[in-house]
Amino acid sequence: MNRQRRLIPLLTATIAAGLVFTGCSASGTDSGDDAAAGGDAATKIGFISSANNEWGACLQNGMESAAEAEGVELLVANSDADAAKETGNIEDMIARGVDAIVLNTVSVDAMAGGIQKANAADVPIYLVAVVPDDLTGVLGAAVVDLPGVGGIAADWIAEDSGGDDVNVAVIGGAPGASSDYVVNGFKEAVASNVTIVGEQPGMYNRGKAQEVAENFAQSNPDLDYVFVLNEDMAFGARSAFDAAGMDDVRIVTMNGTDDGLAAIESGEFSATVADSAANLGVTSIENTLALLKDVSGEKVFAMPTALITDANLDEAIPFCG
Repeated sequence: MNRQRRLIPLLTATIAAGLVFTGCSASGTDSGDDAAAGGDAATKIGFISSANNEWGACLQNGMESAAEAEGVELLVANSDADAAKETGNIEDMIARGVDAIVLNTVSVDAMAGGIQKANAADVPIYLVAVVPDDLTGVLGAAVVDLPGVGGIAADWIAEDSGGDDVNVAVIGGAPGASSDYVVNGFKEAVASNVTIVGEQPGMYNRGKAQEVAENFAQSNPDLDYVFVLNEDMAFGARSAFDAAGMDDVRIVTMNGTDDGLAAIESGEFSATVADSAANLGVTSIENTLALLKDVSGEKVFAMPTALITDANLDEAIPFCG
């Protein structure tokens, strides 16, 4: 079932982030080495991520690859899902004299504050996987249609169920950020034959998601489907349902990692909405540099996604480059 999806009209956060603060160039060299490689050693980009997981690590890998190719210095910080730490990271990047900040935020409120701080310091800010309604305060954004991703998952359940009445549970990520937009998009798109019998956050943690799935298994033994907001959590959910003798519960999830695709091939998962964290990182750095040179360029770039099942595994977008 295809339907037109609009880009997110509000400030949102993304699903997760990268590694610890490095304070060094993407290639591990200093600015003199960058200059020797033919790059512009004066260009310094600060990347601030929101948490630690595979998506974020691949996002950072893409950014580091693009920064090295462009010959610029990339400083990396991690906010560990802490809004106060994100504010401190933004202040630190400003103090270190970056030419632009690429931000993968912890929350909507944190992002709004970060944009204000960057604007006050005259440091351009580029947003990862988000887009604000008013673009005047940001350099640009590489976006994922998060409500649309939820809608794709809902459409798949509607088609896969064949119109039969089905019970569905949702294991979200961390409340207050991108998870809310994905889940709301899912709930808005569910078909009339679908009843959502439960919704709990898994906090992008496999163990927590397994606990949530155990609760669903006890309270809803007639569960047919579960929508899980990333594949790492989906593995925890699969373990819980299998242990409860509910191996017929069909899982639709997100990301398209190698492990996730292997789980679709084996039948552990039934579908995933795939994107590429690495491509998002590359696009974010390339577009930031392009807009620093020409602010009249296209500010918002929409990243592609694809529904993947065992019927089209070869069409999955490489997740980590």
